[in-house]
Amino acid sequence: MSSLTHPRFPVLRAALGAGLAALCLLGSGAASAALFEDDEARRAILELRQRVEAQRVAAERDSETQRQEISQMRRSLLELQTQIETLRGDLARTTGQNEQLLREIADLQRRQKDIASGVEERLRKFEPSKVSVDGKEFIADPNESRDFEAALAIFRKGDFAQAQTAFADFIKRYPQSGFRPTALFWLGNSQYANRDYRGAIGNFRALLAQAPDHPRAAEAVLSIANCQIELKDTPGARRTLDELIKAYPQSEAAVAARERLTKIR
Repeated sequence: MSSLTHPRFPVLRAALGAGLAALCLLGSGAASAALFEDDEARRAILELRQRVEAQRVAAERDSETQRQEISQMRRSLLELQTQIETLRGDLARTTGQNEQLLREIADLQRRQKDIASGVEERLRKFEPSKVSVDGKEFIADPNESRDFEAALAIFRKGDFAQAQTAFADFIKRYPQSGFRPTALFWLGNSQYANRDYRGAIGNFRALLAQAPDHPRAAEAVLSIANCQIELKDTPGARRTLDELIKAYPQSEAAVAARERLTKIR
């Protein structure tokens, strides 16, 4: 009996078939499981790729936004810088204009001051002012001072005829002037120089009558005596010299009078 025809062979063959079937089933299950796991992995990879791509796109979008924002900030900074420079220019021009205005105002103030000074100076020429002549102070009109000084200047030049006229005119023009006593004195001296002795005596006496305490009073008395000597009025001259010594004993004219008395008889 062959082995293939052995009574146990069908059973063995059946068992072998069942085992093979089982192995096939096991192989098929493993393959299915492997296929399932591959799909999951692919989906995971795809999802990961999608997320990475989304993040990349978002990052690129954010980067572009940042670039735009930075670019906008740069433009804003440039505009701001331009505005600052414009303001600086405007401020510089305004400062320059203000400085020019200040200079013009200062010039106007100086001109105003000069004009005011000129006006005051001109007014002073027409306003009475205090003057001092022969130790006497008084208020005189500018015209009085001018005319008196002009007449005195003529006398000092030695033009006695013209000086006599000038002082005579002054006394007529300003009869109440504080210069009048001194003008009478110089008028008398002008007349004495012109040999108008009687006229000189009249004006010297007018001085003594108006201002007996005048600083020129003692000289006026001495001048009267000199005129009397020229007129050959020796007794009158001696009386005048005695009066001078009594009235003004401490004056230089009194010293001269004492000397003169020793020389005339």
